[in-house]
Order: sequence, then structure tokens, then C-alpha cells
Amino acid sequence: MKLLNIIGAGRVGRTLAQRWNKLHEQNVFQMGSVLTRSAASARDAVAFIGAGLAHDSVANMPTADVWLIATPDDAIASTSAALAASGCLRAGDIVFHCSGALASSELNAVRACGALVASAHPLKSFAAPDDAAQTFAGTYCAMEGDAAALNILKPAFAAIGAQVVDIDAQHKVLYHAASVIVCNNLTALMEASLQCYERAGLTRDTATRMMEPLVRETVDNIFKLGPAKALTGPVSRGDVAVVEKQLQALQAFDPRLAEVYRALGVLAAQLAREHNNSHGHSEIDALFQSSVRQ
Repeated sequence: MKLLNIIGAGRVGRTLAQRWNKLHEQNVFQMGSVLTRSAASARDAVAFIGAGLAHDSVANMPTADVWLIATPDDAIASTSAALAASGCLRAGDIVFHCSGALASSELNAVRACGALVASAHPLKSFAAPDDAAQTFAGTYCAMEGDAAALNILKPAFAAIGAQVVDIDAQHKVLYHAASVIVCNNLTALMEASLQCYERAGLTRDTATRMMEPLVRETVDNIFKLGPAKALTGPVSRGDVAVVEKQLQALQAFDPRLAEVYRALGVLAAQLAREHNNSHGHSEIDALFQSSVRQ
């Protein structure tokens, strides 16, 4: 059984560690040392995980076969450098991080010491670690890095229910941007719609209730039919006059929302052409494109 040390046991780190600890009898990972920003938070993480020893310094941590750096993204490189300088690493040890935006090359400092490096990003919300731990099974995890490291990490993640996929390290930031669009930006898009509904005289509560079935039906259709066939509304119909009026109304209400409508409209017009190539779609596309250029 391989010994696992964790540096930065926040929501992601402690969730993964707890899942692996519950599989202790399956010889996946044995929990080793846990280091966070303070001794108190390290003890709290150990209590959540149910195993491990709290530490207050990288230099004081014992050796381990596998190291998880689960710090914020902007601290991964410096943590890697500190670990490399600590004398704790041995050639062939595995070091990985869970950033969605950064590649395993962020760990080049430990790679220079002979460590094998990788990144493994679970595509999941970890807002509440207790809930995340309970619902982790089925989570997709995008991985890249040294083959020997992945040979250990892929089965370890699969053991806790992850669905592992390979990702191109060179374009990992686009993968993460896509994840942000479908999660964070979708949330912002719902807020933009609520503001428009309120301007039209609806209360926020009423608008939220009205939105829900439409949003859920749309999402269901996207995954059932694909984006092009799921597209409805004036862009899909090629209704140039309606689109132009909506753009004008949004520009008068809030130019920022008009810009969102234009940018997404370009993609919507492209989808409409793919599904039903009519003259109206080309005119709408020209309308959006001219608006963007202005």
C-alpha cells in the first residue's frame, strides 16, 4: 500500500483523502501526513479525513510514496519548490495537483528532483466537502502527466468512483475555461435573465419559478438532441426583426447585457445554420457580427 501525504487539505484535498481512507482495506492509499496553513486547520482536516498526522512544516514531514498538493492554484509552484528543497522527496515519488487550469508542468521543481508528476482535476463542485464525499462516485476526472504516475493515480481515482479521462496538457486552460462557462458563467447568465425579467415587471421569486422549467427542459434537450437541434427562439426561426428589437431593448436597459446577447447570438446563429440553413439566419448572423465590430 502506498503512503499518501497531503499539502493543502482544503475542500478538494480532504474530500479525496476521506474517500481513499474509507477504502483503506482495498490497499489504495494509506494516509500519511497532512499540512495546511495552520496546525489547527491541519488537525481539522485529519479529523474530517479520519486518518493521518497533522504537520506544521514541509521540512518536518516524513517521506511518502505519493504527494498531493491541493493548495490554491497560485501556490502550487511555490509549494512544489518548497517540497523540492525540503529533502523529503525521493526519486520515483509521485507528486500531483488537482488544479483544473494548470498543467503538471507546474510541478517542474519536484520533477527536477526525480519525482514523477501529474495533474488530476475532478470536474465537480466541492462547496460542501461532506456532500461532495458522499456524491463523488461518477465524477469525471481529467488527468495528464508522467505515464508512470498516471499508472498509479488512475486506478486510485477509479477506486473511489471517478471516471478518468485523458486531457491534452497543452490546452488544459481551455478545458478549464469550458468548465467555467458551463458552471460559473451559466450561473451569471441566469442572473442576467432575472434582471431582465425584473425590468419587465416580474418579481425575482416569480421570475425564478418561471425560469426553472424552461431551463431544465433546455438542458435536457441539449443532452438528448445536441445543441443544434435543441436551439429554439427567434434566432432558430430566422426572425431578424425580433432579434433586432431585443438588441435595441437590451442596449437601452444595460449595454453589458446587450453585449452578452450579441456574443452568444453569434454562436446561436452558427448552430441555426447547421440545423436549418435559411436566409434569415445569415441576416441575423450579419446583424450580430456588425454589432460586435462596432
